[in-house]
Amino acid sequence: MELISASRRIELLFGDPAQEIRKLELRDFYEVDRSLFEAWRSGDRETVEATMRGHREFLTKKAASGFPYRRVRVVSEPLSEYQRMAVELADPAERLRWLPRPLASVLPLPGNDCLIRDDLVMFNLIGGDNQQTDIQFSSDPHVVGFCNEAFERAWSLGVPNGEYKP
Repeated sequence: MELISASRRIELLFGDPAQEIRKLELRDFYEVDRSLFEAWRSGDRETVEATMRGHREFLTKKAASGFPYRRVRVVSEPLSEYQRMAVELADPAERLRWLPRPLASVLPLPGNDCLIRDDLVMFNLIGGDNQQTDIQFSSDPHVVGFCNEAFERAWSLGVPNGEYKP
């Protein structure tokens, strides 16, 4: 495994050949979304909608250029306030599944959130203060295979977006 920069992550993720990107999320709160969370919490609908519109446009643009996106969110129940926001704001068109944490107990999952392609995986390393510390990269076929299998198993157990009722 090697450590890479955020800009290198983007280059690798959206590099040739174009292919599906899968994301496995294992945390109940993401500090990177603090401003969105605070806007949602305070009822600032203008900021929330602008942020979500940007997210949707980014995913739509990337899918149109050959990078469709699927995501699984492993969530604790009852949901954290952050995850209640996430459920409320989830785009109905996104290929997203919600996996209640008790269903994940039987799955071999990576120890960190990851972005996965057929040929590589990138792990987001988070410190005890909930801040991202590093990004790990691997193209080792065993690591990539493990993460792809974990994602597909989590996907098969997850509840499709729009059907999830915590």
